[in-house]
Amino acid sequence: MTDASLPLFYKSPRVLTPGEHGERSLARDPGYAFAATTNAVPLVAEEMSMAARHFPIVFSHEATPHPVAILGLRGQQNLFVEPDGQWSTDVYVPAYIRRYPFIFLENEARAELTLCIDEASEALVAGRDRPLFDDAGEPTALTRSALTFCRDYQAQHLEAAAFSKALSEADLLVDHRADVTLRSGERLSLAGFKEIDADRFAKLPDATFLAWRAKGWLTLAYAHFFSIGAWSALVNRVASAEH
Repeated sequence: MTDASLPLFYKSPRVLTPGEHGERSLARDPGYAFAATTNAVPLVAEEMSMAARHFPIVFSHEATPHPVAILGLRGQQNLFVEPDGQWSTDVYVPAYIRRYPFIFLENEARAELTLCIDEASEALVAGRDRPLFDDAGEPTALTRSALTFCRDYQAQHLEAAAFSKALSEADLLVDHRADVTLRSGERLSLAGFKEIDADRFAKLPDATFLAWRAKGWLTLAYAHFFSIGAWSALVNRVASAEH
């Protein structure tokens, strides 16, 4: 992988092995400073309802759209990472961020996904305080937990992708721009994303509506609509951060 093709946050992902990482550990409470300059992250299907309580949910402006959470109103601004690198209290942490520094990546044959870890992460440290492998070279509970998390994440990522594809094929996604005015009077504009057109959604054929309900996709659409109210919460956070 080239740097340009690496997923957000990841700089040097490598396959997790006892030979390479047997004497490495995961730091205790490494924090979220790595996400401090990111104003949007992908969301997976099962977390959209929870995320909608805290962040506006939009869809990426790509050939294959994907739901994303807006974390800041300016580029390289995450309003939810505190100065000490911790996440804001009582605010949901998106799974994409919680997954780091682990990730599933395709092997060279592109035949299967393999658990990897970002060797550039400050969360990966020397020593065996919280080892990734035991003395016999077997994955510890920590690594097994990461494997399960990444496996579940991948499944939910594919579900979100299928939902987004269906929205696109039904011509429900439209370009959108968010224009906000801060308390200071400063005006900001965020563009380059899509949202579900509410009028078109309301006119979905009955068969499509019922099929989406059976798949649980209506809940995802409603989460998107509900999340629109979170734009004002971001404005309030900017005001708090700048005082």
